[in-house]
Amino acid sequence: MFKKVLKVGLASAAAMLLLAGCGNSSSNDSKGEKDADGNIKLEKLTIGFVPSRDADEIVTATEPLKNLLKDQMKKEGYNIENVDISVGTSYEAVGESLSSGTLDVGFIPGGTYVLYEDGTDVLLTATRKGLSIDSDDAKVWNDEKPTKNTDEQVAYYRALIIAGPSAKGQALAKKVNAGEKLTWNDLNSASWAMANSSSSAGYIYPTLWMNKNYDKTLLDLKDAVQSDSYASSFARLAAGQIDVVMAYADARLDYVDTWTKEFGRKNDIWSETNVIGVTDPIYNDTISVSKNAPNMDAKLKKALSKAFIEIGKTDEGKKVISIYNHEGYKEAKASDYEDEKKAQELIKKISE
Repeated sequence: MFKKVLKVGLASAAAMLLLAGCGNSSSNDSKGEKDADGNIKLEKLTIGFVPSRDADEIVTATEPLKNLLKDQMKKEGYNIENVDISVGTSYEAVGESLSSGTLDVGFIPGGTYVLYEDGTDVLLTATRKGLSIDSDDAKVWNDEKPTKNTDEQVAYYRALIIAGPSAKGQALAKKVNAGEKLTWNDLNSASWAMANSSSSAGYIYPTLWMNKNYDKTLLDLKDAVQSDSYASSFARLAAGQIDVVMAYADARLDYVDTWTKEFGRKNDIWSETNVIGVTDPIYNDTISVSKNAPNMDAKLKKALSKAFIEIGKTDEGKKVISIYNHEGYKEAKASDYEDEKKAQELIKKISE
């Protein structure tokens, strides 16, 4: 049953990763007419937002961005008459609109950017609070646990493959902590819980990790079940129903109390779980712009980058961008999303 559902899910995994928006781009060239203060005049700048939550909720939450952006862009030499914010009807819409030039700016994830990079430039990556551990070595996560949150802003996160308190889970952890590399037979002899195939941390990047290290995918595992949530996965891990879960780093922070109070474990989650695999970085959502919108040129891109970074530093700006759990922004480059491209290619290959 799982594999049948998974096969269907994979075919739409790329689309499910996307954030979207649509609108009409201004016909004004950013090199055009200037106002009395010498600012370049733009009749309209269009911004498309993700349809991952109720559209009315998003529109209400992002309404203050219009004036915030107008005010900040004046400091960067632009007088924007109207900022048009819309919520797309589908995840694909924003990529298509950016590529065609009918949308100026899109708040999109790495998956969208990769799929539409021919017509899209990535400007910024969203940041979030980092963790006390950031290593691609599973043993380091175990040696230095418990993981803690930090105030450092980071542009990416990782996915962790976590073994639980079952006999098999503990055997896998013991081998990793002894500095030994797990074999495919080790992994294939365990029972796994994973998220939906559209989940970056719960499926896609662990699949990339497995392919990179063992030339296999999660479809090759003989004992794998799909969970409807991370909570369900950790509940099964605590009950010994499965040996391994895959989740964002470090999901265990969210289940410290639940592990003992609700899942009934006598010992804490840190002593009973260990990391046995760490994925490559998963870069956060982006602010990207159209390569084909009439407004867009190098000067406008630079101004938008600076404006959004500054907006993300203000209390009002942080409130607006929190609708997508963004805490700030930093400059991005196309090469940051090479692993995302590999992941998309792998998903396509598996789907075929």
